[in-house]
Amino acid sequence: MTIAAKKCFKCLSIKSLTDFYKHPMMADGRVNKCKECNRKDVMENRARNIDYYIEYDKGRANNPNRVIARTAYAKTKAGKKSHEMAKKKWVEGNAIKRSAQIMVGNAVRDKRLFKPKFCSECKHHKQRIHGHHDDYSKPLSVRWLCAKCHSNWHKANDPTNCYLA
Repeated sequence: MTIAAKKCFKCLSIKSLTDFYKHPMMADGRVNKCKECNRKDVMENRARNIDYYIEYDKGRANNPNRVIARTAYAKTKAGKKSHEMAKKKWVEGNAIKRSAQIMVGNAVRDKRLFKPKFCSECKHHKQRIHGHHDDYSKPLSVRWLCAKCHSNWHKANDPTNCYLA
């Protein structure tokens, strides 16, 4: 039994047909560019047009059918497990940030730090106020922001500007 081979027009390598994506319009039913070259081209295109793809991904993620599907998945056993795993991974990868969060929470609980009822940016009374760290080496130095102002701050500023000890 012989395995059919094909030459990639990009890298000029001769490879097995299984190394080429299927395409019904091609004479042999396969694309003329190998999977490896195809993946490389896709990654280069995304890097070259990253602003477009960021906006595209945001719009796609906000489609009503995707929002509904995400919400439904989050309520399933698999969705809850996935959320817990993501949370655990974040904690492991952000030990300094998590430590600062815990210190702020303990200081508020012990009344060593006062958490206001209003946002320090927009001054509106919000139900949930976040403690934002400009400098993680000073964990009890926080600005109290509502969720919207906190999100806007991170959209407008590079989060790596927050000093990480």
